[in-house]
Amino acid sequence: MKFILIIAAAIMFASCGAGTGETEASDSANATQDLINTGSAIGSDTGNINAGGKLIAANDCLTCHQIDKKSIGPSYRQIAEKYDLNQGNIENLATAVIKGSRGLWGNAAMTPHPRLTNDEAEAMCRYILSLRNYADTLK
Repeated sequence: MKFILIIAAAIMFASCGAGTGETEASDSANATQDLINTGSAIGSDTGNINAGGKLIAANDCLTCHQIDKKSIGPSYRQIAEKYDLNQGNIENLATAVIKGSRGLWGNAAMTPHPRLTNDEAEAMCRYILSLRNYADTLK
């Protein structure tokens, strides 16, 4: 019985993209590649940056966040523009990722991710904060 429910849920999930020309899986694959490509294009510390992007792609983050535009949660670039890339912000945001948060970006709550280690959450946050467009801040 559980197997039938899982199959039915998978079919319903896949059909969400029907008629749009792309499926959710395709969108997710594109977003995953965007995470890796963006991480490769920034800074000299790309190994650490890419690790965070890969962790984001491997978890459920892309369900609520996108790189360049708001969806359920803020875009990663919006987060990067709000918070400077420093260890204090990385630690605070990592705690919010692990424990969940509410009210920082409106009424939508971010679900907790207690299975992530602190190091994994920090790597993800380091990736996100690395997306700041520093050229815009110099104007």
